[in-house]
Amino acid sequence: MKRHSLSTRVWHWVNLICVIILFMSGLNISNAHRWLYWGEWGFAPEQAWLQVPRFPGWATIPDYYSLAAARDWHILTAWPFAIGMLFMWIAMLVSRHFWRDIRTTRDEWNMAAIRNDIVQHLKLNFSHGSGKYNFLQKIAYGLVLGILLPGMIFTGLAISPGFEAAAPWLVDAFGGRQSARSVHFLFSWGIFGFFVIHVALVLLSGPIRQLREMITGGRL
Repeated sequence: MKRHSLSTRVWHWVNLICVIILFMSGLNISNAHRWLYWGEWGFAPEQAWLQVPRFPGWATIPDYYSLAAARDWHILTAWPFAIGMLFMWIAMLVSRHFWRDIRTTRDEWNMAAIRNDIVQHLKLNFSHGSGKYNFLQKIAYGLVLGILLPGMIFTGLAISPGFEAAAPWLVDAFGGRQSARSVHFLFSWGIFGFFVIHVALVLLSGPIRQLREMITGGRL
């Protein structure tokens, strides 16, 4: 049996490209207005809860300030990102991958087991779980797949002027358009944090083997 199914591998690489483009074009969009607010509205620095730094050209798409071009990149990439997310969830539910490999069990929610899981990670032993993934991996993948990535889609829709008119209930669900914008920003940096940790753990646990398995599927 393959360690990573074809659907998982295709989605992994397509999603990686989409997330990078969305993140970097999003930084360019952020440069247009560097203050974040809560609620329905906000426009003045004294009303903001956070002032975002100005991001340099090497970190943005395009590499010069252009709100129009950044939005074009963002919206164009958002479509394969959202469709890929829907496809991945359907595949995980149909194949029972989520239920079998990512869902946590009651026994895993035990302080002694969690403490041991943390200790094993500190020892760089990432294959100590009884299943395909250990407890901390399940929590991380569940958070990203179940909250952060879908949350980026829904908050993105909520701050889209055209969609806001069609589905005002989505804006209300986040407490207002400015709240949705703030959550969108926080979730994007949450995904960035996961990306950094994920890459670091891959490098520590054998990058050649990990990359080969994510390309060929590997073997359980």
